[in-house]
Amino acid sequence: MRIFLFRQFSTLLDSVSIKPTSAEPQFHGNLRRSWNSIPIPNRTLPEPKGQDLDFINVAHSHLIHTDWDKLNSLSTHFTPFRVKHILLRMKKDHVLSLELFNWVKTQNPNSLTLETHSIILHTLTKNRKFKSAELILKSILIPSSIDIADKLFDAILYSYRMCDSSPRVFDSLFKTYAHMKRFRDATDTFFHMKDYGFFPTVESCNAYLSSLLDLHRVDIALGFYKEMSRCRISPNVYTLNMVMSAFCKSGKLDKAVKVFEEMHNLGISPNDTSYNTLIIGYCRKGLLNSAVKLKNMMRERGLEANVVTFNTLIYGFCKEGKIHEASKVFSDMKVLNVPPNTITYNTLINGYSQVGNSEMGSMLYEEMSRNGVKADILTYNALISGLCNEGKTKKAAYMVKELDKLNLFPNASTFSALIIGQCMRNNSDRAFQLYKSMVRSGCHPNKQTFNILISAFCKNDDYEGAFTVLIEMFERCMAPGSDVLLEIYHGLCLCGKDHLAMKLCNEMEARTIMPEGFEKAKPIDNI
Repeated sequence: MRIFLFRQFSTLLDSVSIKPTSAEPQFHGNLRRSWNSIPIPNRTLPEPKGQDLDFINVAHSHLIHTDWDKLNSLSTHFTPFRVKHILLRMKKDHVLSLELFNWVKTQNPNSLTLETHSIILHTLTKNRKFKSAELILKSILIPSSIDIADKLFDAILYSYRMCDSSPRVFDSLFKTYAHMKRFRDATDTFFHMKDYGFFPTVESCNAYLSSLLDLHRVDIALGFYKEMSRCRISPNVYTLNMVMSAFCKSGKLDKAVKVFEEMHNLGISPNDTSYNTLIIGYCRKGLLNSAVKLKNMMRERGLEANVVTFNTLIYGFCKEGKIHEASKVFSDMKVLNVPPNTITYNTLINGYSQVGNSEMGSMLYEEMSRNGVKADILTYNALISGLCNEGKTKKAAYMVKELDKLNLFPNASTFSALIIGQCMRNNSDRAFQLYKSMVRSGCHPNKQTFNILISAFCKNDDYEGAFTVLIEMFERCMAPGSDVLLEIYHGLCLCGKDHLAMKLCNEMEARTIMPEGFEKAKPIDNI
């Protein structure tokens, strides 16, 4: 049965590549176990005798008297067997146990094995020293081979009773895999734990969900949440916030709303993140009235809207082109003494730029400076874009010079805005020079930048220039629409650039992007 279940995982895991050691599980409805827990094996260590016993007694005495100088003289005589027995004797003193473990790691690392590591892990987790345990786990896992996970779990399992351990040792292992984004290992550990009647804490489950969402694996995160329910692992507000976020990101806003409404039945009070998550979902769908109502509801429920709430609403209104409403939210924000941050100003400046009001964007920039809010490259890109959209390329160039004084560097968006500005002024040659500077700076133009450049050259009847840009576009595995290809081809033919027209024809054939009906358009004497 286990092999069948993990084969089901493999179909998805093998098709996804994040890291060689971290593949992604999928949780299906038939994963609920129907049998009783497997008994925990009870393994013991052979009792030390003779020289081993004498050495252990002496080393233990030096250790409890913290006589490290005498221990140093014995360092070469430590073996895995001796280290395990000393650690077992010291298991009630987690501080001294860890000191010994770290000392051995430095003085005689060959005497540390998975079994010795598992004993110190039991000691630490039983004493709730989870951060120390996670550091040790990472020291094992980061340089390890790909098959270490099962061996490590077995080492911890077989020493569990011998160390009179706590289930939190397995929880720490699961959480460490989650933090490391080793999803296959985390999933294997989760089901191994279930086999032996152990379940991770909700905090560790949250770490797993968070890591999945960080990598945009919404489907797997939601599947794992269902598995949590089947295992009766009670969620907390952080769990449900992540579930709502997952539903919102997958476009299932109605399900996110349902989770929000069910919080009360579960005895969980929504926090500001709960409201903000749902407000983000409403804004993504353009349901701005619902988003505003939810923001107003926060105060009724004893919660105050914060900068994330206001930024989300401002972004939602700007995205819909409702700059007046966005400005009103901005004013409400200041009335309620919620300080705007860089994101707030950037969003508004960009919103005004999009509606052709660069003057208002500049005023916001000045206010931003007066209030001591630090501008970043996104601030300047929004300002430059607004100026370029209005053809104010000289002012835009001045803003670019300001970047150097602030140790900010132009990025692809900066260059794209400048290129658009020059194209709007029909300065296609200048725009192409900016494109070359963009490439030299290590920035990557997108399809929109190429299309704007080609359009500018075609508008000026410079089809040779358009062809040059088109070849640059081809080299980056991009191509414009068929209508643009036909326009450039016919333009080259009309300008007497037959050799370029033929070269374009060959390029289109090689890339299998021949426009439909192209044969009819091709002049016979050019064939």
